[in-house]
Amino acid sequence: MPVPTESAIAVPSEDPKKAKKEDKNEDKDKEEGSSKQTNKDEEEGEELESNTSLYKPALESLRSLIRTSTSSMTSVPKPLKFLRPHYPDLQQLYETWPASDDKSLFADILSVLAMTYSDTQPRGTLRYRLLSASLRPADSPLADPGTWGHEYVRHLAAELGEEFVAQEQGELEDKPDEKKVTPIGTIEELRSLGKQCATFLLAHNAEPDAVDLLEELEIVDQITELVDDNTYGRVCQYMVRCVNLLPPPDDIAFLQTAHTIYVQQSKFPEALALAIRLGDPALVREDFNAPGNPLMKRQLGFLLARAQVPLHWLKNPEADENADFADDLPEDLLECLSNTRLSGHFRDFGKELGVQDAKSLEDVYKSHLEHTRPNAQPNVDSARGNLAGTFVNAFVNAGFGNDKLMVEAEEGNSWIYKNKDHGMMSAAASLGLSLLWDTDMGLTHIDKYTYSSEEHIKAGALLATGLLNCGVRTEADAALALLGEYVENKSVPLKTSAIMGLGMAYVGSHRDGLLELLQSHIADDNVTMELVSLATLSLGFIFVGSGNGELTGTILQTLMERAEREDKGLDEKWGRFFALGLGLLYLGLQDQCDATLETLKAIEHPLSKTAQIIVEAYDTFQAFAVLGVALIAMGEDIGAEMSLRQFNHLMHYGEPIIRKAVPLAIGLVSASNPVLPILDTLSKYSHDNDLAVALNAIFAMGLMLRQLAGYYHKEPDCLFMVRVAQGMVHMGKGTIGLNPFFSDRSIMSRPAVAGLLATLTAFTDSKGFILDKYHWMLYFLTPAMYPRFLITLDEELKNTPVTVRVGQAVDIVGQAGKPRTISGFQTHQTPVRLGTIERAELATEEFIPFGHVLEGFVVLQKNPGWEKEDKMDI
Repeated sequence: MPVPTESAIAVPSEDPKKAKKEDKNEDKDKEEGSSKQTNKDEEEGEELESNTSLYKPALESLRSLIRTSTSSMTSVPKPLKFLRPHYPDLQQLYETWPASDDKSLFADILSVLAMTYSDTQPRGTLRYRLLSASLRPADSPLADPGTWGHEYVRHLAAELGEEFVAQEQGELEDKPDEKKVTPIGTIEELRSLGKQCATFLLAHNAEPDAVDLLEELEIVDQITELVDDNTYGRVCQYMVRCVNLLPPPDDIAFLQTAHTIYVQQSKFPEALALAIRLGDPALVREDFNAPGNPLMKRQLGFLLARAQVPLHWLKNPEADENADFADDLPEDLLECLSNTRLSGHFRDFGKELGVQDAKSLEDVYKSHLEHTRPNAQPNVDSARGNLAGTFVNAFVNAGFGNDKLMVEAEEGNSWIYKNKDHGMMSAAASLGLSLLWDTDMGLTHIDKYTYSSEEHIKAGALLATGLLNCGVRTEADAALALLGEYVENKSVPLKTSAIMGLGMAYVGSHRDGLLELLQSHIADDNVTMELVSLATLSLGFIFVGSGNGELTGTILQTLMERAEREDKGLDEKWGRFFALGLGLLYLGLQDQCDATLETLKAIEHPLSKTAQIIVEAYDTFQAFAVLGVALIAMGEDIGAEMSLRQFNHLMHYGEPIIRKAVPLAIGLVSASNPVLPILDTLSKYSHDNDLAVALNAIFAMGLMLRQLAGYYHKEPDCLFMVRVAQGMVHMGKGTIGLNPFFSDRSIMSRPAVAGLLATLTAFTDSKGFILDKYHWMLYFLTPAMYPRFLITLDEELKNTPVTVRVGQAVDIVGQAGKPRTISGFQTHQTPVRLGTIERAELATEEFIPFGHVLEGFVVLQKNPGWEKEDKMDI
């Protein structure tokens, strides 16, 4: 008999199957013990139904089980899982109960269970919620919906929106061959419940959901009652960011609501920024007068000056009309409002950055780096070259007042005399750009040229006077005093210079006195279309975005009368500026231009179609339609990206007049914001076979210009444009931009857009304007020119250097927590230059800024609670 080995397996004498089965049953009982308990009431429903005293404890037990059930985030809570099959039976049982507190509680529980049946029985959660509320006595309202948790509130919010839309659009009316759907609650009940849900969402960091819900219920203005110190910031940020994506009148409602919240929280700079966007004089005046702190008042003054808001908006309408409200303001506050310190601060800023010294033309051109074939003979046109030098010198040294060709040139050796005829006018006018914003010294330099015997030099000096005062208001009103007398002059160059000089000097000021002075030129039948158009454009600059009824009436009347008698003047190239002047009156006033558009439709002339397109967005009308697309998309990132695809299609399939306008539109969408894909596109267009397209692409771009100067060395027109574009790239030696959006790219400067549009309009027929004798139209860019700086001021409004971080702006709207607003930052001392898509923040808490955005001029106050960090002695 073999001996058993040690590794043999012991076999039990009894069969283990039964024991295993018993263990398995025990585990199952443990797992589902709670569910059996939960379902006990339903299984024994017939026995318990007669004993009403047990209803309440059973329902309370059910409620507490549902509320306290803890399961993983990814699965359905167990009570809902086990009760789901019984939901139809519970619904039938609910219908048999009499009205009572118990039935209200039952409905509340069914409301939660209905979430599991939302696909087959839509809006059940909302139906039972409202039924539950209706069964409660008035003194004992239903518990807040938030007690059932976040997911329940979100589900309820979704159903509220669906039901409201269904009731508003009449989807619940009787339809043939369909089962009748009864409305769930009244509109008032839906809105009341919506506000309860919004309150919960606001308290649980879901501000965007709360705003969206109230917007769907059309009561977004009531969110002002629900926000508090912790939630208002995120709510307003989200609402303001939504404005670009909303149709009228919702966009205005969102801005007004956010404005109300900011005023409630005493956030005056934020409130004033929204009042400027709304273009409401009453709100601007209230916000400006609201703060008692004089330093805050000065910060608001800087903001109003940057937006070039008309000063009379701040005047109390009940005050005496003849009284000058400026007399009541402190002198330093008036200086902030008038921008008179801009020139001094800008030159100090240049000194800090080391760019104060004047640049010569060769510093910009760097001709020795241009690749031209050694034996190729350039098509030299010295007059055209000198003219290009005029604009390059003006743009590059703008605002510094120390260029060698004009301001500091010796008597009789000025650059003016190196130009011919109309070239002298642009050269003299370039003084206004070199001395930009310097109203004290500038007029002294320009004055000597106003006595010149040469008509073109005198005309240039008048335009220079206007350019010099652009964006700056002075008590002396020198521009009006000097230019007013030339408006009726018999000489056409002097007259046009005086008219456009006034337009530049008082851009966006809405001055009624200037309307009386210039309006007569529009209605006068005996003057040329050139004068009529320039007078209209000048008034368009002055009253930009005002919707002035009297001026609109005069322009439309003139257009109708000239169209009726088939005036040939309307067919001239000047007609486009006549239409643009009308369009500028309605810039940013889309909802107020309907009557004007209807009148234009009644005028039978091609120019009326051009005017319609300009008024609404902003043969020739196709070019303006392309610019209109850019005008609508600018300032909003998603729209700008989408518009670039449209422009690409237009370049491929468009007619020549459309293709010519595309580079201008691309330039408008990204002014002073050089994004590489856009530069690549424009670079491609700058070598186009159609020279008009190439010319406009060169103007719209400025990176690959040195190669282009070599490429076009035989084309004087294109070379002229290359040089001008080089000047624009180096504008203010890199310290001045043309972007019309400021305050973190949230506010659009209407005067700046007016200047850009007028320049682009001239380029829709560059051969007829810029390359002809109207090259001075390049100075239309002046209202859009503004320094790209951050200057911090102390309580005495003196320059005070502080440490700031500058980096690329990050969109943090709707993000949880407190994410960083900038990325890839570098630390600098102020004053500092800011790029278009850059943002700054203070590096320490030593100072408290009064401005909500660190940009332009920011007034600082010492933080009383800040303690300096102890540094180790070395």
